[in-house]
Amino acid sequence: MNEEIKKNIDDTNVDQVLRPAAWDEYVGQEKIKDNLRVIIDAAQKRGEAMDHILFSGPAGLGKTTLAFLVAKEMGAPVRTTSGPALEKMGDMAAILTNLEPGEVLFIDEAHRINRLIEEVLYPAMEMRKLHLVIGKGPSARTLTLDLPPFTLVAATTRENLLSHPLRSRFGAILRLDYYTEDNIKKILERSSKILGIEMAPEGVEVLARAARATPRIANRLLKRARDYAEIHGTGMIDGSIAKKALEMLDVDEAGLEPSDRKLLLTIVEKFGGGPVGVNTLAAALNEEKGVIEDIYEPYLMSLGFLQRTSAGRMVLPPAYEHLKIKKPGGLL
Repeated sequence: MNEEIKKNIDDTNVDQVLRPAAWDEYVGQEKIKDNLRVIIDAAQKRGEAMDHILFSGPAGLGKTTLAFLVAKEMGAPVRTTSGPALEKMGDMAAILTNLEPGEVLFIDEAHRINRLIEEVLYPAMEMRKLHLVIGKGPSARTLTLDLPPFTLVAATTRENLLSHPLRSRFGAILRLDYYTEDNIKKILERSSKILGIEMAPEGVEVLARAARATPRIANRLLKRARDYAEIHGTGMIDGSIAKKALEMLDVDEAGLEPSDRKLLLTIVEKFGGGPVGVNTLAAALNEEKGVIEDIYEPYLMSLGFLQRTSAGRMVLPPAYEHLKIKKPGGLL
């Protein structure tokens, strides 16, 4: 990237700049990319619109990026909206009737689509038909409109909240998983080159371990380490600078933030390590149940620090070792 482009990058558009713009720039999720490659190639070979796709997984893993890359591979324009933005049935109808042949409709946070609005999607996805009710009472009549071939690509962080009728209408459901540390390192190295940041291998390792196996968080930590290096160092991110930047952010070497540690310590100190129900835990933390389930728990479970059981949440031995605390009634 030349100096002129670098000068035009700031924190307001850096996330867009760092987003992979080509298939070979997207690091990780190899199985999903292989599946998508087959689906895309087969649709192009038949000269058809691609089947509807659902991406699910925790936030920050690249669902939106994949949606745009799919459209780019198909050579199709993208129309973007989100579940919460669709407030009335007319909103959904207006979007569907304005689609061009082959266009990709991307709906983010699909689990938050209103159930009444969702019903408009069923015939649209299956038969490319839009059923509208005109008028009220005895004079009401149904109008059916034909829709052009289109592909619905939806993303959700809560697949379990999708209704079964909607979920069953997707031709492929692809679940994104947390990234390996090696892939996070590759993402950090790519991002540092784009931003013109000099990084030592030790700095890459420190940030990769603390990135919660999530590209979005890796890039966020990189930007804050860059700030620290420019103010308190020479501009290069080495191991020492990376650690000091994490300390400033109150992020430990495993990527745990104060809220994560508070959750674990609450279970240990107030509930003897568990099990404790999620509603009770949410009340004790003064936190929303959905935030605990969507943001905190998936990563803690991936580390082996937390377990969901039928009786509730339990803290596991590796968490005691990491936090350097004793298990209630026992040793470390």
